[in-house]
Amino acid sequence: MNSRRFGTSLGIDLSPSIKQCNFDCLYCELAPAYPVTSQTVHVGVDEIIEELKAALKVHPDIDDITVTANGEPTLYPELDTLIERIDAIKGETKTLILTNSATIDDPDTFRTLLKFDQVKLSLDAVSPEVFKKIDRPAEGIDIAAIIEGIKAFSQQYKGDLYLEILFVHGLNDTDDEIAALNSVLRDIPCKRIDLGTIDRPPAYPVQGLSYSELHAAAAKFDADLPIHIASRTHAESCQSRYSDEEIVNTLDKRPLSMEDMELLFDEATIKRLQKLIESGKIVSENSSGITFYLPAENLHRKRQ
Repeated sequence: MNSRRFGTSLGIDLSPSIKQCNFDCLYCELAPAYPVTSQTVHVGVDEIIEELKAALKVHPDIDDITVTANGEPTLYPELDTLIERIDAIKGETKTLILTNSATIDDPDTFRTLLKFDQVKLSLDAVSPEVFKKIDRPAEGIDIAAIIEGIKAFSQQYKGDLYLEILFVHGLNDTDDEIAALNSVLRDIPCKRIDLGTIDRPPAYPVQGLSYSELHAAAAKFDADLPIHIASRTHAESCQSRYSDEEIVNTLDKRPLSMEDMELLFDEATIKRLQKLIESGKIVSENSSGITFYLPAENLHRKRQ
């Protein structure tokens, strides 16, 4: 599979036959299911490794081996053994795990996640009431413990750390929740923070944000946070005309990719943007394989 955010990826589903998750998120693309805290059905490590060896022979040039699940991959009882077996055969290919962060305060899970080359952690909300409404966690899962676990992990982890926030209309897109998220994110060093929304039919009757609403939400975070708007599959175009000064001011608040700007700027504005790039007033910077544009005068400040 080709991922816009992580390159060419070979996925390993640790719960292929049934949804097993400690969340029952409102926005989940899978059918609703009561949240669980352990896997009752799982595939053996030997079987996974044999299938992985065969797949790597067919696809030797992939960028990532992505560990995920129909549910939460850290519930897989042999995850530590699995990552060590993968490391023994993967060569230069990087490992990546996509987790909802719910078990990061568990010492065993914490140590296992440290072994991955790349880790993407979800953090949809930080206030307990919003967290429970959106992610619908299993009993005993505490958002405060998750936040502290993520902070501790970000201090020890040596690989590439990514965070993801998935916005649901009317729940975690409020000014108060974004301000609370922003405050927490200030203490979590990471490579990128992906802002997404509902791209597929959700498990429950909730709505995502339009691209313009995602862009507005992104602008409410501190400018030096590595925010990236990730959801575009069904992004609603909101093209408007911007002056040269407005283009510069927009990119000063939040560097954007060309794909972002093609959704945001009308044709005349894109032409003005190209002239600003040609003149050197707007420059590009690559971050995790994505090219962002920002004013030349604040390139040093952004890097700081």
